[in-house]
Amino acid sequence: MANNSPRLLSLDALRGATVAFMLVVNNPGDWNHVYGPLLHAQWHGWTPTDFIFPFFLWIVGVSMSFSLARRSGRGDSSSTLTLHILRRAMILFLLGLFLSGFPFGMILNHSFSLTSMRIPGVLQRIALCYLIAGSLIIHTRPIHQVIACLILVVGHGLWLTLVPVPGYGARILAPEGNWEWYVDSMVLAGHTWSSAPVPGFDPEGILSTLTALATTLMGVATGYLLQTEYAPTKKIFSMLGGGSLLIMLGLILDRWWIPINKNLWTSSYVIFTAGAASIILALGYGWIDIRGHQRWSMPLIYYGLNAIVLFFLSGIAGRLVILIKIKNEHGQIVSLKAYLYHNYCLPYFNPELASLVYALIFTAIMGVLALAFYRKSWFIKV
Repeated sequence: MANNSPRLLSLDALRGATVAFMLVVNNPGDWNHVYGPLLHAQWHGWTPTDFIFPFFLWIVGVSMSFSLARRSGRGDSSSTLTLHILRRAMILFLLGLFLSGFPFGMILNHSFSLTSMRIPGVLQRIALCYLIAGSLIIHTRPIHQVIACLILVVGHGLWLTLVPVPGYGARILAPEGNWEWYVDSMVLAGHTWSSAPVPGFDPEGILSTLTALATTLMGVATGYLLQTEYAPTKKIFSMLGGGSLLIMLGLILDRWWIPINKNLWTSSYVIFTAGAASIILALGYGWIDIRGHQRWSMPLIYYGLNAIVLFFLSGIAGRLVILIKIKNEHGQIVSLKAYLYHNYCLPYFNPELASLVYALIFTAIMGVLALAFYRKSWFIKV
């Protein structure tokens, strides 16, 4: 039976698949033994892992177009909607900062200092994109949002490739010497990611958040399409056709103008990943929402309905299994994670597969939590 609910289950499923894949990627048993597709590209180029974050931001855009339209339709004023957007963005940003500092040096011999605490992050970027994209939805017309997206995509690419970086020159796209590294190292000095390709750079830094906003706005545009009175088949073929064109354009730009690069969140990366997201949602929309094949997608929907909460709790859990120390069978003090991995995964599989098995078990445990939330009807809206 087809789904007649205004809620897009295919969007929940795509969000859930994205979060589940994120949990697998973020929690290997051993970072020294990970299959290549489960790692980000070192710099230029892409792997399946590089689709995770842009997919999530694109989904945020689609979801936001629906939720704000629904709130506006029930009579919420612009000021009420703006306060709603601001509140959610602040909570997301603060949760991101909490993850950066947890457990703040208070337990388990954790080392912490405000002077070196990372300020950017995944949730912080989602918060900023949510805030700005939501404000544009509330206060501007769709055509203005499209223009803003184009300005961000084209302007960012031109800035990186034409404007000289002080002391380095123009078109520097190496880890050190590019504009994003320069701005982050100047503005966020001491508060960037310690594992970045070079000191001072942050993959969730200032300038790349501008093109991440463009990714979100492309999701918003797709949300508008899905809310039109067009026949479902026309929506599906529009997303498939538009997505295919975006993928081809992204690859052309990668070859002839600016490389696909997740760390820099380049213009070609924005276009390429938005195209892929559009195609996958089109297929899911046709299969789940139109044809009504929902049962197989329910596990993904469990993840998708509490995506932010699961990401946050997984960040806490992932930090704790490293900080908690226990004595192994040789009398050595090791982390709980190392103990579990070396005793229950590594003896049975080769190192790469054992590392993946650990990540899958971790993700499955989060899935059990997601199922419990679903059965209790706990849908936590941050």
